[in-house]
Amino acid sequence: MITNPIADVVHCRFRRWIFPKGPVSDAHTPLLPAVIERILAPLFNLVFPQDCKVCAAPLRHARRVPVCDACLASPAPLTADYFCTQCRTPFLNEAPLDDHGVCGRCRSGLTGYDAAYSYGYYDGVLKDLIHLFKYARIETLGEPLGAFLRQALPLDQRFDLVVPVPLHWRRRLWRGFNQADLLARPLARRLGATVAPALERRRRTETQASLSPSERRTNVVGAFALRRGADVRGKRILLVDDVLTTGATVGAAASVLRQAGASHVAVLTLARVDRRPSWTSLARAIRDKNVHQPLTAKTKVP
Repeated sequence: MITNPIADVVHCRFRRWIFPKGPVSDAHTPLLPAVIERILAPLFNLVFPQDCKVCAAPLRHARRVPVCDACLASPAPLTADYFCTQCRTPFLNEAPLDDHGVCGRCRSGLTGYDAAYSYGYYDGVLKDLIHLFKYARIETLGEPLGAFLRQALPLDQRFDLVVPVPLHWRRRLWRGFNQADLLARPLARRLGATVAPALERRRRTETQASLSPSERRTNVVGAFALRRGADVRGKRILLVDDVLTTGATVGAAASVLRQAGASHVAVLTLARVDRRPSWTSLARAIRDKNVHQPLTAKTKVP
């Protein structure tokens, strides 16, 4: 085996296979066909243990998940002093909540779903693990990440169907798998529910990461449809995805299920983006406002 420090890849001397040691972006052409890479990469890592993909600490023994135990145990559950009791959106204070702890978007029915649960915030090690799972195609991370999902779901909740948020067929073909589907299947077995691919992605949408909240909502309008033959009438449904940012994607998917007759739709994700402004961002906003304040007769110019 030869390690190339420049390209940061591992070469197998006899077969000329190349396995990436870092995350693979959707913007790059895969080095191996997705199916071959999914089969060979875990076997290769078993024979030639690498460093932890998160903290770079050496892995002491061969393992199917190329992440050390410390990093796998590192992600912390979501906490907040104030949050909506339905969508679990965190807030800086109780002002946006009514007497029942429900935020304005949930009161007006703008979310599209009845409840939302997430394990932690989309940052730090949890974000790194999701990127490795989703973009570097390390499917073996599905098991430990699935354990986080189970911890996020209240024990008293029961569901008839577990529905993964679908990918467009082109994106799924490129990636080789749907991360939401890999997370949903073991979860459904634990819940005693049925995995139902009840939704289909009708059209390919622009990547949401670079869009504003309003652009995200517009981007997913009409993106989902009920799959032919799917029956969700009167069902309690758990909609599974990896990350909740503004809720636009899962909201659009949940709305289709509700319109088809589902009695209850809850969303479960590994992580959610904390959209509360930090003290640093608040200070910056106040400073920028003062800097750009127009001159008036009462404005003192130094």
